[in-house]
Formats: sequence, structure tokens, C-alpha cells
Amino acid sequence: MANIASALLILLLAAPAAYAATTYTVGDTNGWTTSGDYTTWASDKTFTVGDSLLFNYGFSHSVAEVSKGDYDTCSTSNLGKTYTGGSSTITLSAAGPMYFICSTAGHCGNGMKLAITVVAASGTPSTPTTPATPSDGGSTTPSTPSGSSSPTTPSTSATSPPPPYTSGTTSILYNMMLGVFLVLGTTVSLMC
Repeated sequence: MANIASALLILLLAAPAAYAATTYTVGDTNGWTTSGDYTTWASDKTFTVGDSLLFNYGFSHSVAEVSKGDYDTCSTSNLGKTYTGGSSTITLSAAGPMYFICSTAGHCGNGMKLAITVVAASGTPSTPTTPATPSDGGSTTPSTPSGSSSPTTPSTSATSPPPPYTSGTTSILYNMMLGVFLVLGTTVSLMC
């Protein structure tokens, strides 16, 4: 019986490490203000699906999710989710870029904006992608422009496809199954 109790104690101590997500306080102790440098703040961080951003701000501010175009121009005409109230936690639920601004007039232009890239959680299986078929029926031979005597060489630069959508749920289930197998394995080894 003591062995089973030991195994359960080991599981309780190990389980939080398997599911640990990070909560990042935007701007650290300064919070979400017009005097923050959020590009520098985000530069040394890796944001992962399942992590959270905690925005702490005064009541004259807000947090709004926006598109890249609206982020670049500080436009408030197409705001996504908007948060008010002085403290907002946003869970990062999908891999890819995310953009946030303060929607109060002039604040974004004064630097109150944040751009991050969220990466898939480790252990999340990725889905292989298939390259798209060329729209001209599959021909990859470049055509010779009219009036030109020599063919042109096509560009060899390649772009990588965007990361597959992952919700983070797969990673959580994977970690839970791993935890169950660790407990069962430990329990069986202690009983033998």
C-alpha cells in the first residue's frame, strides 16, 4: 500500500510539469502603458499554444486583437476581441502571428501595440502539407516572353507553408495519456 501511495505522490509532483503553461505579464511590472517598448519586451520570449498573456492597464486603456494591417496602421475601424477593465488574460489558442493594440485614440501610435508569434506546443503532432498544383494544368516549363530571343530562368526562391492549425487540445490529451502511463508503469513496477 505504501508503494501505491509513493507512486501517486510521484504522479502528483510530476503532473504539473507536463501541463505547465506560462502566463506572460505584458510589459512585466510596468504593464500595458503608452511608455512601454513591447517589441523589445517580446523579443526574448517564445510564446506557445496554451500560454497566456496578462495585460494590466489603467482604465483609460484597452486591449484589442487586430489584423496585421490594422496593427501596422494603428487602425481601430476593424477591432477583433476587445478587452477593458484594467486586467485581461488572453489564452494563446492557435499557432501563428497575433497583434494587439490599445484602441484609445493616439495610444497605438505612441507605441501601445504588441505583435507576437505563437508556436505549436511541443508534442503536438503536425499534419504534413501537400504542395499546391500549378494552376496551368501542371506545366512547370517557363514560357518565353514575346519579343525575347532567350528563355528566362524561373526564380528558385521558395516560401514555406504556414504552420498547421493546432488547438492545443491534442497536446493536452497527449500529456494526460503520458501521465496515466507513467502512473501505471510506476505502480506496476512498485508492486512487483
